[in-house]
Amino acid sequence: MTKSNKTVARIKSEYMNKYDAEMERSRLRKKRLIQRLIFAGVVIVVTFSLLASYHFKQRSLYSEKQKEYEDLTEQISILEREEKELLDEINLLNDVDYILDIARTNYFLSKEGELIFQVQEEEERSY
Repeated sequence: MTKSNKTVARIKSEYMNKYDAEMERSRLRKKRLIQRLIFAGVVIVVTFSLLASYHFKQRSLYSEKQKEYEDLTEQISILEREEKELLDEINLLNDVDYILDIARTNYFLSKEGELIFQVQEEEERSY
């Protein structure tokens, strides 16, 4: 026996034409559905990536700002202590007795009838 051709001839009828058209529409509909799903998936992935990137940038910016805030808070506390010390010094400088005491200590000024002796410090003395 010889090999027979196993192809079946298509019947050309109106029913087969409608069936072929319906199958073609179904195939195109499925293809468009797959394309829309792929497009939606790409949009979702890109959107998620952008949001994640934005989130991590904001976290790093927040941590930088938090560190800057802590540094400035520490600087403010230092400046407030310095301000308190300077205000205390201003109050002392408004006191006449304090000014006279500084003048006597630093500039060797004396009251009437008072003698001032300068004494060397322990480490400056040579025996």
